[in-house]
Amino acid sequence: MKIMMVSAECVPFAKTGGLADAVSALAGSLSEMGHDVKIVMPRYYKIDRKKLTPLEGPLGVPVGMGQEWTEVYTAPLPGFPKVSVYFLDHEQCFGRDGVYGTRAEPDFYDNPYRFSLLAHGAFQVCNKLHWYPDIVHAHDWSAGLVPVLLKYVCRHQPAFKNTASVYTIHNMGYQGVYGKEKFSDLGIDWGLYYGAGFERNGAINFLQAGISCADMVTTVSPTYAREIQTIEGGFGLDGLLRVRSDVVKGIVNGVDVATWNPKNDKLIPANFDADNMEGKAACKKALQEVFGLPVNPDVPVIGMVGRLVSQKGIAEVFAPTYGSIYSICTTMNVQFAIIGTGEKWAEDEINNLQAKLPNLRAKIGYSEKLSHLIEAGSDFFLMPSQYEPCGLNQMYSELYGTLPIVRRTGGLADTVQNYNEQTGDGTGFMFDSLTPGAVYDTVGWAVYAYYNKKDHIKIMQKRAMSQDFTWEASCRNYVDVYNEAIFRGCR
Repeated sequence: MKIMMVSAECVPFAKTGGLADAVSALAGSLSEMGHDVKIVMPRYYKIDRKKLTPLEGPLGVPVGMGQEWTEVYTAPLPGFPKVSVYFLDHEQCFGRDGVYGTRAEPDFYDNPYRFSLLAHGAFQVCNKLHWYPDIVHAHDWSAGLVPVLLKYVCRHQPAFKNTASVYTIHNMGYQGVYGKEKFSDLGIDWGLYYGAGFERNGAINFLQAGISCADMVTTVSPTYAREIQTIEGGFGLDGLLRVRSDVVKGIVNGVDVATWNPKNDKLIPANFDADNMEGKAACKKALQEVFGLPVNPDVPVIGMVGRLVSQKGIAEVFAPTYGSIYSICTTMNVQFAIIGTGEKWAEDEINNLQAKLPNLRAKIGYSEKLSHLIEAGSDFFLMPSQYEPCGLNQMYSELYGTLPIVRRTGGLADTVQNYNEQTGDGTGFMFDSLTPGAVYDTVGWAVYAYYNKKDHIKIMQKRAMSQDFTWEASCRNYVDVYNEAIFRGCR
């Protein structure tokens, strides 16, 4: 099967979150199954042209009221040489820092134009290559125009008449909402403002249009697929998703086990597996040293890695006079190692806390190496999300014998098994209502087990490390979705 992925992000070229990991891992795994997969994405400022191969000749892309000329570069996807990544090179749109925005400008004013160029350009790349996919797989709001173009423009061309679309929602909280005046940037007929489902409350909504026009819609866990069809989880689009419920499927993301595997991880100071955990103890010691925590193998370390945004439940952990972290650190014998970046108040408060608490240390920013060290060296991983479409860190944690402490939502509910105090079964600790008290109590529950149920902790670590989070099962489910999309869209 020929599959074209269209995404604003793809590891290792550009990443703001789990979308980038999912796109590259899914593409690579499908390739290993024998499918012909290509990825189209922008060439951002930090992607070095000198490391890419240019395609001969410019590419004309219809967008806005006219046409833009771009160059196209290509490179193999690292680790998956059969997957080619094609980069649309347009300095005005993509030659800047940031994927969607920067700290100074969180949402670029011209994003509708930028990502319209990506969507139109993806189909033009196919024409340039004389390669026409069976499936065009668009990811998140920034590729929401892709299913629209296929349905209303490209499928009327002989080359794309047998192409179907799959649209994956990685996070309902980001929908690509812009003023109606930006519709002219999309390079499509104004009749599609209503006809393709862009209009919402007098504005344009990229995610809504993608959901409306795709042959199949997927999201990144079965529980999240159900949650987004409710008022609480649908962010205003639950009605549309219920109407289209017959084409909405939830597929849990896999994990790139070539990168996230404690047995051969090159970014951690010592390797280990479920049968020999000595390396994990060495990683814990290194983690304590690197973060400036007292080196003590008998004190549990709780790790956190991620974006410091409201979705991640940061208020219930860090908010001044409200969050639970100060009480946890002053009433429990624990240590915290944190990596994160995001909302300024959270960054500032974490810095204030580590000045007061000797058992809490943080690095504001992101480091792949330190992320691996936290996953390998921590005893527990705290992930108290308001909602979590899939989540990857809880799966990384389990594979490294680091037991997740999570809220029962979305992919967290699908991938973490709650601790059974009677048998010791489970792979983590779960709570339901997101409150500071629930976070405090569940951390306390885990810490109690650490000190008083050591045999249970060992059982849980072994069970966690034996979980199958590979992409193989996910890919089989995606192939089923692809076949259904072809049946629905091309019959």
